[in-house]
Amino acid sequence: MNSTAKENRFLDALESLFTGADVEGESGFINLMRMKRGYFKSLRPKLMEKIDSRAGKHTAFREELFDKLYTFFSRYFCESGSIYYRHLPAFAKIYERVYTGDEDVALSWKTRMLYYVKSDILVRSMPVTLEGKYNPIQRKLFYFDASQVEHKRNNERREFVFEFANTEQTPEGNVVRLTVTYSRKGRKTNLETIIKKAKNAPGPKVTLNEDDLQQAIRVFKRQTEADFFINKDARGFLREQFDLWLYQYMFQEETIFEQQRLSQLQAIQQTAYDIIDFIAQFEDELRRAWEKPKFVRNVNYVVTLDKLPSELLAKIATHKGASAQVEEWQELGLVDESFSMADLNKGQGELSLADNGPANSAYRFLPLDTAHFKELEQDVLDSLGNLDEALDGELIHSENWQALNTLRKRYEGRVKCIHIDPPYNTKTSGFLYRNEYKHSSWLTMMENRASVALGLLSEEGSYLCHIDENECERLQLLLEATGLLNAGAVVWDKKNPMMGSKGVSTQHEYVLWRTNNEGSFYLQGAHVKTILAEADELIKKHGGVNDAACEEFSRWVENNKDFTGGERSYKFLNDDGRVYQSVGMGAPELRTDEKFHTSILHPITKMPCQSPKNGWSRTPDNIEKLIAKGEIIFGSDHTVQPRRKIFLSETTKRAISTVIQDGKRGRTDINNLGLEFPYCHPVSLYERLIDAALLNEDGVVLDYFAGSGTSAHATINLNREDEEGRKYVLIEMGDYFHTVLLPRIKKIVYSKDWKEGKPKSSEGVSHFLKYYTLEQYEETPRNSRYKDSEQLELDSQKSPFEQYVFFSDDKLAHAVQPTKNDTLDINLQDLYPDIDLAESLSNALGKPIRHRSADNVTFADGTTEKTNPASMTEEEKSHFISVLKNYLWWGR
Repeated sequence: MNSTAKENRFLDALESLFTGADVEGESGFINLMRMKRGYFKSLRPKLMEKIDSRAGKHTAFREELFDKLYTFFSRYFCESGSIYYRHLPAFAKIYERVYTGDEDVALSWKTRMLYYVKSDILVRSMPVTLEGKYNPIQRKLFYFDASQVEHKRNNERREFVFEFANTEQTPEGNVVRLTVTYSRKGRKTNLETIIKKAKNAPGPKVTLNEDDLQQAIRVFKRQTEADFFINKDARGFLREQFDLWLYQYMFQEETIFEQQRLSQLQAIQQTAYDIIDFIAQFEDELRRAWEKPKFVRNVNYVVTLDKLPSELLAKIATHKGASAQVEEWQELGLVDESFSMADLNKGQGELSLADNGPANSAYRFLPLDTAHFKELEQDVLDSLGNLDEALDGELIHSENWQALNTLRKRYEGRVKCIHIDPPYNTKTSGFLYRNEYKHSSWLTMMENRASVALGLLSEEGSYLCHIDENECERLQLLLEATGLLNAGAVVWDKKNPMMGSKGVSTQHEYVLWRTNNEGSFYLQGAHVKTILAEADELIKKHGGVNDAACEEFSRWVENNKDFTGGERSYKFLNDDGRVYQSVGMGAPELRTDEKFHTSILHPITKMPCQSPKNGWSRTPDNIEKLIAKGEIIFGSDHTVQPRRKIFLSETTKRAISTVIQDGKRGRTDINNLGLEFPYCHPVSLYERLIDAALLNEDGVVLDYFAGSGTSAHATINLNREDEEGRKYVLIEMGDYFHTVLLPRIKKIVYSKDWKEGKPKSSEGVSHFLKYYTLEQYEETPRNSRYKDSEQLELDSQKSPFEQYVFFSDDKLAHAVQPTKNDTLDINLQDLYPDIDLAESLSNALGKPIRHRSADNVTFADGTTEKTNPASMTEEEKSHFISVLKNYLWWGR
């Protein structure tokens, strides 16, 4: 390959890297790439001037420079333009950092320096133009027809297949039309077939080559798929990699380094640095858009009717949204088809709180959604008092890293239990990764989110993560690097081995348990109180402790032994009504002291009772004390070995063990509600884990892989049992947020028990939650304004490649404009019509909301901020914008 060919190869690759093709569309990625292309065109002459001055125009060194630059840069860019170790050279051992600092072994992986950006696949039909590199006549026109896939939603990463459709003659030129479908059964694109068909098509003749096709397809992919990775420090990473590469290159040479050769190597380095600095500007801009906190949008509230005053219910019953609310209740199966709002005041007696809730107690826990009553929403909120204290839960429809980053200030140190069930990185998990580095991509996704989430964890908080054997080892190493203490691992025995699997049939999963402080965890709390309450109810029902009460209580415990202890459960009633379990009194190991083999006389036969083989676990004096207190159980005669009573109380603790057996099916829980979701764990398992992690106290439970909402379901059940005030925060990005998660919570709030989509009782729970959407990463650059002009050279001390090229761009700040009268015109609704400024300010300042109105928001600390720019003074507007500055503009 001659000098010109090597130069063209490098420049073509560099221009392709900067998306040097015209693309139509409205996505944020297209917006930024289009502008990126313009900047590259303006800087390319400056780059060539630098190269000419360093390498000359017709020299052997010029050929070497382009060849080496191409060799280096091609190793670090994937098809999406993301920068990381894509292809490692033969001296890859340079990059392996096994030992670092004081660590014995450090976990490292290929995409560690990246953000994993889980985003939607934005497939749409579009034209693509490839400009002729050296001759405008050589321009190629393509049209990608994605109509077969653009309206399909698919959470799994699937390859595109491109096929020739036809050629068409247009005023702009001859167009090659390609159809886009998803690959099935391993089918792949055949470039040779497309080229042959384009040449022999009955329409206008178009000559193609593989380079043209590959570049057009690459452009299509980059514009239809949001980027899945962003380098956290592109400049630092590439400069470090180049220095390592140059060092290796230098010492592979056998020549003596004379001044001329040193100057040439320095020229290669300086040119590479110029390119790296320019590349980093755009990667950093994507990173800043990713890292910026996101605006809150479309806030709604769900509140059970028992919390609302009767006069407000009267307004709700006659509101225009009442019919939509009744229709929703009917679809959820909460009321029948004959129900009307008038039924709220009919029959079944008054509630104990006469001024609140419907007169018909059967409907007191119906969940009202303010999405149907926006005009009355302020009245609803005013009736509930301190909003943050009154809230039982918060549901956030968002990509989880964006949500965690946005909540960082408001929830810092407030979360007592992080409980997640992430994708297990299996073929059926739905985990998206865009390259062959399956484990590396998964680790990056997990590390990114854990590093933010752990900042929200309280000093006594626990981090619980479900996982299977596919990634258990790697996840343990990852969590070890976070500095959390290892509380242990729980093995969940599902009791149903996986059928049809190869090798050993798996019937267990793991829950990795990490904490900020050392401590013990117990199965206690809500379940203990439930057992005691049930005993009291049955004693009252049967008029005291008698055979009927004892038999029914024992049956109840057996039917609920998932949380009462299985074989060693507390299923007996003492004469005084206390609950106990019967345990053996034999010593676990052989006792050599004769006193532990002293006979115990039967109280009726007066004969020595049968003694345990190893002797008694207690001394004779202790046994006599237990007999005196009535805590020894004797058999009908001396042939039955005595046992001991262990009484249950609210302070009883049973340490959680490394194995939990729970054979219930999570799908049964969800199907009983009349909902469908492919993968979910049993609510009973989550109840045990969350209850133990919270140590029977109030606290916030965070689940940022919320799925169908099992963590919220378990938290609500625990509160229902002991009337405590546990709160939950759930984050989920899937469409099932609205079709499964939110309906599930509304259903279980109304009734504890369901079968085939119908409530088996109206045993509900008083509840108040808010749910909302966050601005997403892809929306940020799409709504941002970037100028299509040459970059500004703001700093004379820096080269054009080092300038912050986005400094003069408005980004989202275009929603704030100065007027001719030197005032500020603020229209944040221009960004998002459903923007919620009260909640956005709450996140920006890190302050929970006590009260909000149309114009103001008051926080828990008593401070107030205005939320309606129309009612602000100019000074208040400036303050308002300063608080939200990081939401509107990012950069240096």
